[in-house]
Amino acid sequence: MWFKRLKWFAHRWFAQAHRWFAHRPTVLRGGVLVLLAGLLTATTVVPAASAVPAAVSADAYWTAERMRAALPAADAMRRSASKPSSDPVPPSHPFDGLPQVGTFFWTDGQNSGRFCGGTVVRSPHRDLVVSAAHCLRSPDPKKHLSFVPQYHDGLKPHGVFPVELIYIDQRYYDLGTDGGARWDFAVVRLGDRADGTPVQRAVGGFDLAVRPGYDHGDVRLIGYPGSSDATHPKPLDCRSSTHRYTSTDPKAPGDFLEIACAGYIGGTSGGPFLVRGLTGYLVIGVIGGYHTGGDTPDISYSSYFNDDLLDLYLSAVDGDDPAGR
Repeated sequence: MWFKRLKWFAHRWFAQAHRWFAHRPTVLRGGVLVLLAGLLTATTVVPAASAVPAAVSADAYWTAERMRAALPAADAMRRSASKPSSDPVPPSHPFDGLPQVGTFFWTDGQNSGRFCGGTVVRSPHRDLVVSAAHCLRSPDPKKHLSFVPQYHDGLKPHGVFPVELIYIDQRYYDLGTDGGARWDFAVVRLGDRADGTPVQRAVGGFDLAVRPGYDHGDVRLIGYPGSSDATHPKPLDCRSSTHRYTSTDPKAPGDFLEIACAGYIGGTSGGPFLVRGLTGYLVIGVIGGYHTGGDTPDISYSSYFNDDLLDLYLSAVDGDDPAGR
């Protein structure tokens, strides 16, 4: 994998030398590696013959009624009880969302609709989304698995994109949600929309930050809640700061991003931690990691985005075979 990384960066250097100093597609400052992959040279990809029918089927299946009836991913149901805090917790508020942030929908083994959040990140083929691994690792068959950008109020304003491949670290499969909490991230490759448009071309994308550090003073946290009184769910938005949390649970070891934001109940898993970068937002985390995102609605976590996530990203770009369960 180290050879793949070096080869990939070398390709970027020679292919984009004429833009390097103007746009700085790779920024390395203080241990932060920012992947501005949208600036990469990518050949035009013609959708497979099966891609458009899959998108048409997904769009037809996910009606407003089915999306509204979907439940949070099973592991995300743990985020239910509040606990007192001596410090004020920044409030969250519902809004209509961002085009780059959306929801995965699927049906599980009992044919119940499920959902979890995801965020479009820039990539050469404009087809990648990051999310939490615990949302997508279940061995249950995931039928009609699709991504709906900026879902809100039963609407799909940018259409529906079928999922093609899911990249999760093998250690997460092997160790599970607690033992593998450090690797609770996933990169998902999407098929084109029914009209042949890739997701990033349709809605744009954010840059993916690897080794971003733990301490950030202004972080935007977005997540899709799921509750019995949210008949027409909207995503939640909150601004707060992050710091490093070292797990005290021996069953879930590791260091994680921690953020205080009120009201992030079950369903918000996979939602992004966003900070401002040179060309817009950077994704520095997704709700998940420690105890699949936390034990209370007011404190959320993310696995740390390190080189293991970079490896998943590169595998997804290259179309490698994903790890197995």
